[in-house]
Amino acid sequence: MPSFRQEALWVLRAQYGDRDALEQLLEAVQPSLRRYLCGLVGDLDADDVLQEVLVLVYRRLGDLENPEVFRAWALRIASRAGYRYLEKRKRWPHQPDDEAPLENVPAPNDRPSDALLWDALRSDAISPASRGVLVLHFQEGLSLPDVAAILDVPLGTVKSRLAYGLAALRARLGAGRRE
Repeated sequence: MPSFRQEALWVLRAQYGDRDALEQLLEAVQPSLRRYLCGLVGDLDADDVLQEVLVLVYRRLGDLENPEVFRAWALRIASRAGYRYLEKRKRWPHQPDDEAPLENVPAPNDRPSDALLWDALRSDAISPASRGVLVLHFQEGLSLPDVAAILDVPLGTVKSRLAYGLAALRARLGAGRRE
């Protein structure tokens, strides 16, 4: 992963028409955006939304005034694109399918695997807003103030969404254990 300084340099060069810098910039940010979108819209739809996000980043790159905030700016674009996608698909609110994605939940005393946690996180039982906060905070390792800046919401809202998301995640994992 390139440094913020290197990304800022690529942004400046790309804003002045350097195609190689643009390609390096998009290639560097793509894994982060994809991980975030997988958590927000699911693995199957993430690539479609990612393509839209990369096009938006390319088109709006000239409007970015502070190149040092490129990654947060790109994540904000991804958030908005992901939420728009979910609204179009009317996936939230959504009635859960009868198929239980948590069939192989470990015994109550066992700690759930990371894969199981991310599967539960991607379920429709957790709202997209909470999902976005959980992914940015836990998977991308961003602080809550950074998450608030990326999502363009107050810090209190981020904390509420985090609390609701964690409660829904616990309930989802707990329901799987009782079955």
